[in-house]
Amino acid sequence: MKRALLYFSISAICLAMVACSAPEEESSTDGGANESESATGADEEVELEMYSWRSEDRSAYETIIEAFEEEHPNISISFRPFDSSEYNTILTNALVSGSGPDIVQLRPYSGAETIADNGYLVNLDDIEGLDNINDDYLNAARGSDESLYGIPLSLNAGVIFYNQDLFDEYGVDVPGTYEEFVAASETFLENDIVPVAQGGRLAYLLSMLHGVMSPSVYGGNEFVEEVTSGEADLTDERLLSSLERMEELERFFPQDFIALDDNDAQAIFYAEEAAMYINGDYRIGTFESNIPDMNLGVIPGLQLDEGGETPVMTWVDGSYGVVDGTGNEEAALKFMEFMATPEFGQLFTDNLNRVSAVDGVNPEHDLVQQIAQAAEESSTPYLMLVHFGTGSPTTKTVFEDSLQGMYLDEITKEDVLEDSQQNAERAEEEEPEDLDE
Repeated sequence: MKRALLYFSISAICLAMVACSAPEEESSTDGGANESESATGADEEVELEMYSWRSEDRSAYETIIEAFEEEHPNISISFRPFDSSEYNTILTNALVSGSGPDIVQLRPYSGAETIADNGYLVNLDDIEGLDNINDDYLNAARGSDESLYGIPLSLNAGVIFYNQDLFDEYGVDVPGTYEEFVAASETFLENDIVPVAQGGRLAYLLSMLHGVMSPSVYGGNEFVEEVTSGEADLTDERLLSSLERMEELERFFPQDFIALDDNDAQAIFYAEEAAMYINGDYRIGTFESNIPDMNLGVIPGLQLDEGGETPVMTWVDGSYGVVDGTGNEEAALKFMEFMATPEFGQLFTDNLNRVSAVDGVNPEHDLVQQIAQAAEESSTPYLMLVHFGTGSPTTKTVFEDSLQGMYLDEITKEDVLEDSQQNAERAEEEEPEDLDE
């Protein structure tokens, strides 16, 4: 999911482009997926075009699509993935021009809401099988009218990956608490092993790091509810304590880590020069492709107290929706129904080693099972992504850019929180953009 969260930094440009043009009442007849004006998915041969930002998932989706096409032999789906950092612009241009795909992958939360509010998506409230998906997951794909516009894919978790062989070699126990994490890191540091392969050149890597490490400071859901209800804000002392930990962690990162991107960090981990690596659980597939022989372990989260609750930082990672006015709507809706089935959920988790959003799916992969069980027992939302992904720039963007400034000694941790809070207040006051203007 390389650079997946960078969409926040270009969202203002993308939304401005969307806001400049309303969706056409009749779809274009100039090529693309919009050629068929009356395809029903019942008798006619229909080819659907499906956009995604996950080029690394092509082979898995081809397997999943093949299973769908066996059940619907008159419908074929062309899976077209793009580079994640370019996806928002490509999708926006396609929607504005009216020559876009039939099915689109939607960014979660504010990403899906904006496209839905601008009138480019088909309402999915009546899709069969929605009761197979938790309401909290569905909420990541709703418009501001509270209607559903996407079928969620997976529940992501921010985790700590570790090299079990290095832990064994240096006699280090797998940490359960933050204090144990620090002790383990000290041991690796003393033995010239980088404790954590961390990059900082891309700012989202820092908010991901914070999202994984901070719940053990502020306590998980109780604090999140206080912030979202207005009882607390982003300048709260508990968040300040979490940034104190972020400062403390810096000495466990590679030298000049702020200049390293995620590929650099992964390379250090691959070379066994680092004992741990922090990112989303979607990296399991990446690691098994690149370092299949590594004895890989995962820490889903750190305990609040020794032997106590372990909040796992989670978020819904995208959904798929149907573009309004494609002419292939009925056929595309059949794929939406398929996505809400346990069959799709099992294919998804088995082929991508991810936690499916569909209830009752049992992952076969040991690490995925471990993460899914931990998240089921205690999860807390990725605060900045789930609740602060709005504004221009988004508050999440301001927060993670400010973290870079903190590590570069340009601003203080207090400044990080003050800047973020001020942006959050501005975001609340902003009026939604009107397509008719």
